Amino acid sequence: MTDTLMVGVSGVRGIVGKDLTPEVVTRWARAFGTWVRENGKRETGNGNRGSVVVGRDARESGPAFAAAVTTGLTLVGCDVIDIGLVPTPTVQLAVEHHQAGGGIAITASHNPIEWNALKFIGSDGIFLDGSEGARVATLAAGQAGSEERETGNVTADPGAVERHLEAVLNLSVLDIEQIRKRRFSVALDAVRGAGGPVMRTLLERLGCRVAGINLETDGRFPRAPEPIPENLGELAALVRRSGADVGIAVDPDVDRLAIVDETGTPIGEDYTLAFAVRAVLGGMRDAGSGMRRVVVCNLSTSLVVEDTARECGAEIVRTPVGEVHVARAILRLAAVIGGEGNGGVMYPALHAGRDAPVAAALLLALLARDGKRVSELVSAAPRYVIVKAKAERGTRNAERSLEGVYAALRNRFPEASVDTQDGLRLAWRDRWLHVRPSNTEPIIRLIAEAPTGAAARDLVDEARRLSAASAS
Repeated sequence: MTDTLMVGVSGVRGIVGKDLTPEVVTRWARAFGTWVRENGKRETGNGNRGSVVVGRDARESGPAFAAAVTTGLTLVGCDVIDIGLVPTPTVQLAVEHHQAGGGIAITASHNPIEWNALKFIGSDGIFLDGSEGARVATLAAGQAGSEERETGNVTADPGAVERHLEAVLNLSVLDIEQIRKRRFSVALDAVRGAGGPVMRTLLERLGCRVAGINLETDGRFPRAPEPIPENLGELAALVRRSGADVGIAVDPDVDRLAIVDETGTPIGEDYTLAFAVRAVLGGMRDAGSGMRRVVVCNLSTSLVVEDTARECGAEIVRTPVGEVHVARAILRLAAVIGGEGNGGVMYPALHAGRDAPVAAALLLALLARDGKRVSELVSAAPRYVIVKAKAERGTRNAERSLEGVYAALRNRFPEASVDTQDGLRLAWRDRWLHVRPSNTEPIIRLIAEAPTGAAARDLVDEARRLSAASAS
């Protein structure tokens, strides 16, 4: 692994042309295909050829990398089901639909335009976990499975997006007619990723009037692609100009959704999951459901989600950062809903993966049911401010340096409760600080939340100071 080729739990990502080339992509796809064949043999007791669903987002390197992935998979005898330019959750659902051995989503999600990645999906439609990802990495390093020369078949599946949309619209938690009667006006920003067509179609089928920007699918991001408040100025202006009821932004692979209220104010990505929790649990309460009420989120998710879950009579369970950790916990605990504070909603009634179309539908269901504006929903809850920062992570003695940071923080804040599932999370009644190495970039992430921005910044600044002192 180089400084920028990031090998994570469920995939590999890097800068296009520098660390991630067609040759590198073919090698990793070949390794994943070998793992699929191995896994299929364990599950079925025979060596039948496996099938792999392949989809990509709109990045300009996508077509070349899709060809490289197909080459790698077919070389080891996997059949490829090509679903084209689609959201990442569409790939996950297509794996389940085809009962495939796995899937590869070619996307760097929210990373800057010069990046791309391969995300590896298991036969259950969930990203690979640690041991599975480690096996693929071993194969990619050439330690096994490098001599196979077979030829798999390639077929196209043009119906994957339509099946995804129909599945969302058929969710029992949604009162479709109630939503349509409201005739919501929605401003939409898809950052010229994969989300423009699918999100517009979904919103229009829900009876919304859509004013859109950046709906083209050419991958030429007009701004930083992560849907965080500082990147949503153009969408905020569109909300005000069009008089929209709500603004919605998705990331390039359409698994995250952020909200702008009717005044043109971005409200922060954590409210996406909080509103989805309220939409689902409120419906359960009204229906008198006896289903166990567990909400799963990661350690960096806002207290607004925790407050909402408790208000609706649910317990909250936190996991390490990473979609696969949340997904596994959702299934293990039979949770009713889960997700991440980055705008990723995971509703297992459809599938245990982050899904922006699901998030949009649940948001509109909540607005239609409660009859409140977005700003009113926000103002009714306790307010917190999250501050996110980054610190350089050196390649030499990185783990030792991080352990030093953690020890210094625990000494500095001995009164805080401690969680070491993923880096270090220190928590108090109304605030928390999370320090952890990034899974997607060679950096340390510093995240804090408190009732005021000043209090959150103080926690981040102290973590940054101690990080610098440990690195020196």
